[in-house]
Amino acid sequence: MRIAVDAMGGDFAPQNIVAGAVLGLRAGQPISRLFLVGDQPRIEAELAKHGSRDPRSEIVHASEVIAMDDTPVQAVRRKKDSSMCRAIDLVKKGGADAVVSAGNTGALLTAAHLKLRTLEGVDRPGLACLLPGPDNVAVLMDAGANLEPHPINLVQYGVMGGLYAQQILHCRNPRVAVFSVGTEDMKGNELTLEAHRILKQTHLNFIGNMDGHDIFSNVADVIVADAFVGNAVLKACESTARLVSTHLKREIKRNPIRMLGGLLAAGAFKATKRKADPDEYGGAVLLGINGICVKAHGGSSPKAVRSALRIAAEFVEGQFNEHIIEEIKKVNDQLRQTPPQSATHASA
Repeated sequence: MRIAVDAMGGDFAPQNIVAGAVLGLRAGQPISRLFLVGDQPRIEAELAKHGSRDPRSEIVHASEVIAMDDTPVQAVRRKKDSSMCRAIDLVKKGGADAVVSAGNTGALLTAAHLKLRTLEGVDRPGLACLLPGPDNVAVLMDAGANLEPHPINLVQYGVMGGLYAQQILHCRNPRVAVFSVGTEDMKGNELTLEAHRILKQTHLNFIGNMDGHDIFSNVADVIVADAFVGNAVLKACESTARLVSTHLKREIKRNPIRMLGGLLAAGAFKATKRKADPDEYGGAVLLGINGICVKAHGGSSPKAVRSALRIAAEFVEGQFNEHIIEEIKKVNDQLRQTPPQSATHASA
């Protein structure tokens, strides 16, 4: 498989991106060609730091870079020779099967949507991220792509998120829930109430509403939300994790007895950190577009970039988009068969 990497995207590009790409190739991932898109002299200088160059890597020069603070739509329109746009163009033209970028999130979502378009039957793409819990890993969707969704969009996110949980996370019968202000069926706004009603008419393992208390309670495997709520939930979880880590380190250092206890529990701390380490999960995936697009975190380490490449490879290898088209068609057919009086907004 062929993967295009935006080598200039992110806070620590190109050094971390190139280092992660080298790690990915050395990890034995099934990549036949890895395109490093960006400033050729700088990429070559970074590759030289890692010894002999892997013959599977190829540099595609791009003269421009979309900065993290650029306005997404304007940047995509004006910087056509940017590393991000050129990487997505490789997918659009069939030269690559997937694109990975740690660059400007809004620009990546805009460029991918405009250039690759949506899959057959999909109304709007959504950003899927992972929330690791004590007993399972849940798919949260949408985490930032569609700020003004219709109920059918949330339904389709349930379909695509369920496939993510089933095929990539190997969850046999993913439980799908709508994120709301309460678990009762009548709780929520117009959007969540209508999405709840439509989801009940599908073949999905829909369990109803869930609220913030149950995010890490192994209640659901797929959490459906609009982008505003989903992104807020994701960042609140990340902030909480940092706060707990900071307080724990500070309290352990308060006296020698606690420090000794910390040493004795070091293995448990490392295991816990590893399970919640965002670098292990690679990034979010934009689902519903005609191509595989992985959005790595802006501050991605080489390890995170390697994980993003692994995720991209898994989606390509599993022919994920073909399954999305099949499942979306199945759900749309189910909804067309519902009586007219109960099928409001139920078509893509």
